[in-house]
Amino acid sequence: MNVPSPYDELLARIPVTVHTVDVLGSRTRYWEYGDPATTTTTTTTTTTTIVMVHGFRGDHHGLEPVVAQLPGFRIISPDLPGFGESGPLTPIRHDIAGYGRWLSELVDVLPLGGRTVILGHSFGSIIVAAAMAGGLDADEVVLVNPIAAPALSGPRGLLTRLAVFYYWAAAKLPERLGFALLRNRAIVRVMSITMAKTGDRELRRWIHDQHDRYFSAFADRSVVLEAFTASVGSDVTEFAGSIPQPTLLVAAEKDDITPVAAQHRLQTLFPNASLRVIPDVGHLIHYEVPAQAADEIRHFLSREATA
Repeated sequence: MNVPSPYDELLARIPVTVHTVDVLGSRTRYWEYGDPATTTTTTTTTTTTIVMVHGFRGDHHGLEPVVAQLPGFRIISPDLPGFGESGPLTPIRHDIAGYGRWLSELVDVLPLGGRTVILGHSFGSIIVAAAMAGGLDADEVVLVNPIAAPALSGPRGLLTRLAVFYYWAAAKLPERLGFALLRNRAIVRVMSITMAKTGDRELRRWIHDQHDRYFSAFADRSVVLEAFTASVGSDVTEFAGSIPQPTLLVAAEKDDITPVAAQHRLQTLFPNASLRVIPDVGHLIHYEVPAQAADEIRHFLSREATA
């Protein structure tokens, strides 16, 4: 049984259309929220488009709570190749270079115009940073729960090492067994329980349902294994110095993957970055406190528009 989303009412007020485009062999599906004919920034008549990139093993649904809090903006949210409803990349690998190239080419073919903002969450923050450092043209960058240090060095480094073993085992097992291990509901639930910090029982129930529904929607075993290797083998610090655009970092006080101290260090590596730390939340900012994240994004874009 699907658990009702606490954000459905707000999201239902925003028009949405679904599109498909071919990028690097991937039949990429993306969702367009808002009417480009009427959406504007709060300070100008120029349409602002936010292109959102979700995290590892998720799909566009994960960022919909943030979308729901941003009426008035045009938002484009694709499923990463190999996840959700997007086909895998062919013939390139699902690594940071491959995903970064995909994002750049996707933005090139999208009907954007006006002001463009690129947003990445978690694993998506590395992809966005790589694409921006590689020359992706955008006006501002927003990174939510950015991966600011190697995952193995985070507050829950032991859990990350267990995850490494889990994915290693999934790769070594025969195809059918490995695939079943990757989609094991008990393991997905443990991951969800570990990441959720909210004390709201209904919200936790909905978060677990979201992970049950969307955390195993990947094309095949090779895609998820390649993407996992990329997620623990890179971080945003590799690219920060090559991103001149104004950048907002939205971090979490209780993030198990990247400690706050690493987020402060990451901020210093960007030529022009601001950091906002949201208290009492972990790696699921987009699920637990999307309104606060949206407030930070709105304030940042408003400030940049009048700078």
